Amino acid sequence: MDAARKHLLFSGYSDAYALPRIIRCGTNLYLAQFAFMKLLPAKYIIEKAVTRGTLTHGMKVLETSSGTFALGLAVICRERGFQLEIFTDPVMDKGLENRLSSLGAEVVIVTEKAQDGGYQRSRLDALHAKMRQLGHSCFWPRQYETPDNPAAYKLFADQLSGMLDADITLVGSVGSGGSTCGTIERLRQKAPEARLIGVDTFNSVIFGQPDGDRKLRGLGNSLVPKNVKHELYDDVHLISAPLAFAATHTLHERHAVFAGPTSGASYIVGRWHARQYPGETVVVICADEGHRYAEAVYDHEWLKQNGCLHEGALLDAPSSEEHPSTALPPWNRYRWNRKSREAVLSLLEDDS
Repeated sequence: MDAARKHLLFSGYSDAYALPRIIRCGTNLYLAQFAFMKLLPAKYIIEKAVTRGTLTHGMKVLETSSGTFALGLAVICRERGFQLEIFTDPVMDKGLENRLSSLGAEVVIVTEKAQDGGYQRSRLDALHAKMRQLGHSCFWPRQYETPDNPAAYKLFADQLSGMLDADITLVGSVGSGGSTCGTIERLRQKAPEARLIGVDTFNSVIFGQPDGDRKLRGLGNSLVPKNVKHELYDDVHLISAPLAFAATHTLHERHAVFAGPTSGASYIVGRWHARQYPGETVVVICADEGHRYAEAVYDHEWLKQNGCLHEGALLDAPSSEEHPSTALPPWNRYRWNRKSREAVLSLLEDDS
């Protein structure tokens, strides 16, 4: 009991919730359940900037985000006493916007989508305009390109290797690339054969799909982030929104894990891989809890209105193994084999 008590006292919210709980839900299948994963890199990036002197009191933190990286920054900025301005788009749910405002962040909603790069480009344009206005009195964390993003996940990797060994198969959704790439790089320092499976969605350009509208949020991108190191991935799975939503429900119903839809997408991939390769230890990253989605993914009427109710039958295995640039929903697996994005895309050109 005394040993347990030592781990119950934290200096603040970010210390208490930065790392996940590890949950075993199968013979060789584990879940890493974060409260919201982006708190970890937000904390690391801000603390490193303060240490280096690139962020000092009186400066304003600016970032573009439509999800939980904004929330992570809001928590850290509230704890450290910094002003924060977030550039987002209409996809941000009202509950998250309210929470950001309650933490003192200014939320700017960009309503015009850029022709090339979508909302992510127009949000960046708005952020750059504000940076020109503020000059040297602002700090931009640059979650999509700063090496501090993947570096933050060394703590998570060490947690995994300390509990399960470093020779694992890591399954996680890909947005900025920080969590999957940063974690596997650290694990492979101890176990070079540790495997990485990236989970993306259709109409995301990260692994070669043409850009388009995406119902599944929290992963994917209209731009290819610099922090996505394609040569680190062994497999890549593309999951449709209806299938991810169905898997999210299954994760809750079978294991009582209340998580968001990117966790559902990663869970269905990890569950299949664990069955296919019983000798591997499979760890699925569950990036956030399900509270933001209670009136969306977990709501019958919302699923019905968004055409995801009857399309979301849970599959037991990938429906195809096509090249990622031509793959179609609901579920495609591609053996990426630690190649560059250019090398994989050139394979399709060679076949045509």
